[in-house]
Amino acid sequence: MSLFMSVSEYFKQLFSWYSGTPVIQLRLAGEKRKHYEGRVEVFYNGEWGTVCDDDFSFSAAQVVCRELGFIDAESWSPSAKYGKGEGRIWLDNVHCSGGEKSLAQCESNGFGVSDCKHSEDVGVVCTQKRIPGFKFIRTQGNGEEGVNVQVEDVRIRATYSQRKRIPITEGFLEVKDGGKWRQICNRDWTEMNSRVICGMYGFPGEKRFNTRPYKLLATRRKKNYWGFSVNCTGNEADLSDCKLGHEIELKGNSTCQEGMPVVISCIPGRAFAPSVSTGFRKAYRIEQPLVRLRGGAMIGEGRVEVLKNGEWGTVCDDNWNIRAATVVCRELGFGSAKEALTGARMGQGIGPVHMNEVECSGFEKSLTECYFNRDALGCSHEEDAAVKCNVPAMGFHNRLRLSGGRNPYEGRVEVLAERNGSLVWGTVCSESWGTMEAMVVCKQLGLGFASHAFQETWYWQGDSSADNVVMSGVRCSGTELTLDQCLHHGKHIDCPKGGGRFAAGVSCTQTAPDLVLSSQVVEQTSYLEDRPMYALQCAQEERCLSSSADKADSTSYRRLFRFSSQIHNNGQSDFRPRAGHQSWIWHECHRHFHSMEVFTHYDLLSLNGTKVAEGHKASFCLEDTHCDEGIQKRYECANFGAQGITVGCWDTYRHDIDCQWIDITDVLPGDYIFQVVINPNYEVAESDYTNNIMKCRCRYDGHRIWTYNCHIGENRNTQVLSSSSHLL
Repeated sequence: MSLFMSVSEYFKQLFSWYSGTPVIQLRLAGEKRKHYEGRVEVFYNGEWGTVCDDDFSFSAAQVVCRELGFIDAESWSPSAKYGKGEGRIWLDNVHCSGGEKSLAQCESNGFGVSDCKHSEDVGVVCTQKRIPGFKFIRTQGNGEEGVNVQVEDVRIRATYSQRKRIPITEGFLEVKDGGKWRQICNRDWTEMNSRVICGMYGFPGEKRFNTRPYKLLATRRKKNYWGFSVNCTGNEADLSDCKLGHEIELKGNSTCQEGMPVVISCIPGRAFAPSVSTGFRKAYRIEQPLVRLRGGAMIGEGRVEVLKNGEWGTVCDDNWNIRAATVVCRELGFGSAKEALTGARMGQGIGPVHMNEVECSGFEKSLTECYFNRDALGCSHEEDAAVKCNVPAMGFHNRLRLSGGRNPYEGRVEVLAERNGSLVWGTVCSESWGTMEAMVVCKQLGLGFASHAFQETWYWQGDSSADNVVMSGVRCSGTELTLDQCLHHGKHIDCPKGGGRFAAGVSCTQTAPDLVLSSQVVEQTSYLEDRPMYALQCAQEERCLSSSADKADSTSYRRLFRFSSQIHNNGQSDFRPRAGHQSWIWHECHRHFHSMEVFTHYDLLSLNGTKVAEGHKASFCLEDTHCDEGIQKRYECANFGAQGITVGCWDTYRHDIDCQWIDITDVLPGDYIFQVVINPNYEVAESDYTNNIMKCRCRYDGHRIWTYNCHIGENRNTQVLSSSSHLL
């Protein structure tokens, strides 16, 4: 044995000689979308290689994940899902029972004996949770390529003066290895390493800090250093993607004598900045964003949309990876990406697909700076890319709870409020309580979207000590991060109904529908019809005509602006009326039930936004008129059937049915804005309400009507449109 061989290396060799099992090192590599998945690579005999997918099984995946320090495996993938590896294919025909401590203990053809190609490289997805107290055995795989950092956990340990700040942005960096928290020596620490740590904790970047107080603290504290340095390039999404640096000789308190423990200091995004920076936020005008997220249930997740030539569009998922996703997350004021999602996992967008085959270095300030294939065509919205970002630990979920529900996703809403100098739990007044308020509650608790908002909760036995109303007059726009950011009465409670059985409640769900109107169909089907009053009796009864019709003679005519509505469900769950069959309202004249009294609003506006005529449509029949290929219709109104719109299907209200119009009998010729709003009262929760509005330019000359330039919600940059026509 060499005199210079480390003690740890000596014991590794000893273990190998006595057990008869070769000592190997594993890592996850390749085109990863999450840091706990990738191509399985093995370090053996001084060389990295791959594993063939022949005979590989879930049991083998479990052995791999546990050897890497994860609690278990979620799945495995054949056929080089994470890209083709290089070098030797070390293992083939691997057979594991699942109880082995190392992949090297599983039966196989033997190291280097394989008839496979790299197109058969196997990959795994592990659970995110690490094995508590796991001690990573490290071999001499730490050469130029190196092995990735493997630790049980990472934390930023704030100093006493910083611990009450939310979020914690600064402190000593500690890693947990072998069940113990350890500091890292800062001698070889770089800004790129700090950038990665900040990204993990939900912050877009690192910043300089005053080292003096930390040096003083470090001299007073007992130190327990980790035995390695870290090498990050700066564009990794997680510390576990960084390479392990050289081994550090541990000498107790004498370790790292020329340095001190690593300190991390991060810049929070605008939405998470401490309150002291409010003045700063007011002083600077927010620039028009070029990238946004839509359709996500949680803070920091959603479908990626980019602004190009004044129009919002999506990004195709070809080559979409964690590096590109991290550029998006940092640009929007979050940290690095937890996950790069493909296949329209956050619902399908609308408008053009602006970017395809995106390639980012990881240091771009915006996704729009990344390379993409301008000539690539053929991407559909079924391939829309999405992200899940790391966000700071704000403790939002500690100030709110659901009580008395049958499961963790429902219950009476109880909030933590200050009363007489102490913090107490109490209820929320249900007056004016609706879907938007429920959406904020579900988001704050990390439970997804709201499925229902309840104004009576007598059937949920909450905590009797929290019956008193501590919050009233709540009005939310839906963009707030917490319920206390919504408009409310403050300390002056006004709730005539009181709490108890009338306390506000919610039920939450992980997925939601997303209704989008086809603007193209509206443009193609709009026309005028003069119809006699005697043929409009049922429509008059349902208030589908303007007020002047009340005094009109039965032989007179009404001028109707007609059009078809084709409403698509682009979300992730079916759109269902809030009311059950038993609550539907029967309309004798038309002889049908209304499952939603107001399903759409139709308005004709002047160019300055003043309403000049209006219409509305009740949902007398929500059903699947047509569906995308391969999707089965589920809802049909015939014979009092179930109503709704399936994901990937659409419901068409034809131009020739009653109330599918605006009565413009009293409207003068001129230029107008035609506006349609779906689900206007937010009766049913959706993943994105911004695309529920369609606006068109409209010209009426007294005889004919032209509808043109239709667009959905914010899909066009309002500044571009208003600069030419003051349309919005």
